[in-house]
Amino acid sequence: MVLFVNACVRNVSRTKRLADCFLAKLNKPYKETCLHEIAFPIVDADFLTRRDRLIMEQDFSNPLFELARQFAEADTIVIAAPFWDLSFPAVLKQYFEQINVLGITFRYTPEGIPEGLCRAKSLIYITTAGGSIVPEEYGFGYVRALARNFYGIPDVRLIKATGLDIIGADVDEILKAVESTM
Repeated sequence: MVLFVNACVRNVSRTKRLADCFLAKLNKPYKETCLHEIAFPIVDADFLTRRDRLIMEQDFSNPLFELARQFAEADTIVIAAPFWDLSFPAVLKQYFEQINVLGITFRYTPEGIPEGLCRAKSLIYITTAGGSIVPEEYGFGYVRALARNFYGIPDVRLIKATGLDIIGADVDEILKAVESTM
């Protein structure tokens, strides 16, 4: 199963346009998770106590872990997130807080090193930016580190269109150029 994690919140999104193109060329059925439609719980002491208890009891069928199970069971993961304020929308960080679950998406080795439990062999991260993406580590780099080091996804790729808001930029041509390389 292909999982499409949609962190685009605008009705007309350049990032979503690229994601739609990629998914069409992938030509496989996919499950879309629209992050702006999810009312994420507040991660406070009560939430963490409940979550830790469920993890200790290995009650992974609890609805609290639905997103983590979905992520762990996907064969391919596509994330679409615009580059905002040197990173990605906050809702994507909330999503990672929900799916980073010991016993579902990762476990620790006896030496305390995270080991991925996810089925996916590839994660494609799609983004757009009005200017340049510098430093890349704040957005894609963070996702790449999680995917490889926690979730065990070896193939993590970036598809990006940048310079979209620079005066004189031909946005449609920039997007078409990226779409032609997918």
